[in-house]
Amino acid sequence: MDEPPALIVAGPTCGGKSALALALAERLGGTVINADSMQVYRELRVLTARPSPAEEAAVPHRLFGVRPAAAAGSAAWWSGAALEEMAGAWVRAGRLPILCGGTGLYFSALTHGLADIPDSGQAAREMARGLLAELGPVALHARLAEVDSAMAARLRPNDGQRIARAYEVWLGTGTPLSEWQARPGERAPWRFAAILLDPPRDELRAAIAGRFAAMLRAGALEEVRGLLALGLDPSLPAMRAHGVPELSAYLRGAITLDEAGRRAELVTAQYAKRQATWYRHHDLAPPDRTHTIHARIAGQAQFSEREWAGVLNFIERVS
Repeated sequence: MDEPPALIVAGPTCGGKSALALALAERLGGTVINADSMQVYRELRVLTARPSPAEEAAVPHRLFGVRPAAAAGSAAWWSGAALEEMAGAWVRAGRLPILCGGTGLYFSALTHGLADIPDSGQAAREMARGLLAELGPVALHARLAEVDSAMAARLRPNDGQRIARAYEVWLGTGTPLSEWQARPGERAPWRFAAILLDPPRDELRAAIAGRFAAMLRAGALEEVRGLLALGLDPSLPAMRAHGVPELSAYLRGAITLDEAGRRAELVTAQYAKRQATWYRHHDLAPPDRTHTIHARIAGQAQFSEREWAGVLNFIERVS
């Protein structure tokens, strides 16, 4: 039995993925399925640049704003939810699943599979979280480096939640998380094709520089104020979304709004660079089923008919 088709639209943040995915969904009869780890949180529409209500109404959108900020997402959760939405789109609605986002690990969970990591157990979980609270993320990161140097090298020293998770796995299973993840998983039974946006660095930097001011005008400060009112654990992913720590510092009176903007632009640009590096070293689909666009997509009107013809010819060829 032939595998059903699915289209991946990926690239660095601020590259125009959402605009392209929307345009493709309108032309091809598709359903846009979120593959961005921050756009799953319902409290963060503005700061994560989720599609607007009007855009979500134009074509079906799935997995946007579906989790509370208090509930951390994961690649395992997302892959299961995405497969359900893909089946719903293709089998029940006859629409092409279009997976749109910038979280490479999410795409890899589908195209290469996830390792079957056993539950580390409640005792290990509580011990790791207790050590995080007692020592802080930097010190726990140093401990992780002693037992899982490969994983420690991948994680930033202030990424408390992921550090605690890696330490928990080692405590509970006796095997480093990096070794579990190196074991092959089972890919999803879909025929993937991918469109990768790879815009020039200067275009991307300019877009990132203008985004924060636009987000402030759209209500980002009020969004962060509401998030802080929930009293959530600061190590949760939603609390570390770009702009949240910076605006939180401004609301505490620790920095100016201009400084918050400068810092938010800096971390966003650094993240975009890491994303571009990831895509250079990981395949989203086989090379003959991958189409790269070396431009930033600001909107459907930006695409010439010739460029559209190239994209649509690629999709027709790989369908």
